[in-house]
Amino acid sequence: MKRRKLGSRGPELSILGFGCMRLPVSGEKIDRNEAMAMFTMAIDAGIDYLDTAWPYHDGESEKIVGDVLMAHRRDSIKIADKMPTWLVKSHADLDRFFAQQLKRLKTDYIDVYLLHALEAARWKRMLEIGAIDWLAKRKERGDIVYSGFSFHDHYESFETILDAWEWDVCQIQYNFLDVNEQAGIRGLRLAHAKSIGVIVMEPLLGGNLVRAPKAVEALWARSAHPEWTPVERALRWLWDQKEVGTVLSGMSSLAHVSENIEIASVASMGEFSDDEKLLYDEALTLYRGLKAVGCTGCGYCKPCPQGVDIPWNFKLINRGIMYGNPDSARNEYEDMLRSFEKGLLPSDPRALNCISCGECEPKCPQKLEIGRLMPEAAMLLSGKKAFDEADI
Repeated sequence: MKRRKLGSRGPELSILGFGCMRLPVSGEKIDRNEAMAMFTMAIDAGIDYLDTAWPYHDGESEKIVGDVLMAHRRDSIKIADKMPTWLVKSHADLDRFFAQQLKRLKTDYIDVYLLHALEAARWKRMLEIGAIDWLAKRKERGDIVYSGFSFHDHYESFETILDAWEWDVCQIQYNFLDVNEQAGIRGLRLAHAKSIGVIVMEPLLGGNLVRAPKAVEALWARSAHPEWTPVERALRWLWDQKEVGTVLSGMSSLAHVSENIEIASVASMGEFSDDEKLLYDEALTLYRGLKAVGCTGCGYCKPCPQGVDIPWNFKLINRGIMYGNPDSARNEYEDMLRSFEKGLLPSDPRALNCISCGECEPKCPQKLEIGRLMPEAAMLLSGKKAFDEADI
């Protein structure tokens, strides 16, 4: 397994990391036998980075990662875990959650510890309660080896957070369709310029890049490697870039582990020609042309009086149509209800809560008929109407 050093202060890790958010399940529980076999295969192949978090599998992910630590030499594996920033209300909460995570993981230290899913409001609260001082003290004590944050917000927020402290690593959503989304390629390059290691999540955009539309398939047929699968094409694009450290894959079967190990064993940095890189730019243009709703995600329509996250609902509609994967869009739609019910979100963001009040429409730079489109989105995302019958 190839390895890369993450920045000037971060660890050296296998280029493929094991994301523990989508482990195989039997009913509503992790399929323990299948998951442990997957971890064994991964570790035997040289994968030494396991990434978990407080909410993954309702806390069961941290527990099974703890079992993995007990079954292998502790110093042969690096564990990443994350502070659930949306639940933290006080400085004392930092200690409380961290203690429970150490217990779940059956360890007395965590290799890479991240402030989870930072965005502007959560970052403000973390500063107010002294989270940076807390991280610094935990590092001094050896409870945390490397510190960082994971990120889901606009680039401007990313730059603010990145400049606030001497982070060891950061974790961003990045793939060939997200080059200008969230931190994007600007954030990737900024972190690299500051010698901060970059861990990439969502390399396959939640599984949406596992298959390609016909127009994109035709494009790849012109590439230097028409035999590559969509998964290989997406992963090798990431590992081609010197700024990328470890790429997390949320594997959920032994087949996924085997496929990703095989790709990682042959991928290398700087292997793409300029012409090959241009094909990815063309692919991005083709995907954008498949968007059904012209929402740019600017957020000018927010906040909604009913708590509806308008851009997010439109993004799900576009994903369901662009990637021919309505099931994935519908699953994420229902996941948000569960997140709201668990107190992870301040309101239920689903389109079905729209009352077409019209308050958002004058704010929309794209002049979208949001009051008409939201009820349609609710029908599509709830499965009451087929995507190919969309009136959008």
